[in-house]
Amino acid sequence: MEELKLALHVDEKDNVATIFANGVTDGTEVEVRDKSGKAERVKVIGDVPFGHKIAVVPIAKGENIVKYGETIGRANTGIAKGEYVHVHNLDALRGRGDL
Repeated sequence: MEELKLALHVDEKDNVATIFANGVTDGTEVEVRDKSGKAERVKVIGDVPFGHKIAVVPIAKGENIVKYGETIGRANTGIAKGEYVHVHNLDALRGRGDL
């Protein structure tokens, strides 16, 4: 039996979930859980390291990336549901000093 891979969707405003599993590679199915107990299976696009993010909804170019209820960046390209969200497809808005 294959090990269930988990991701946590922390805040209802979040459009990403954090992966809490090792070995999550392109095409892996993860179970995204929220604090209310809701769970949804999502197929991952890309190889995602432990502690990194995937989109839980499609995110349009220019849309804010929200994690833990806070805006952490902006999508610099369209991001599909399940896709790895990191520096290759988001521009960080924190700690830049120019905003």
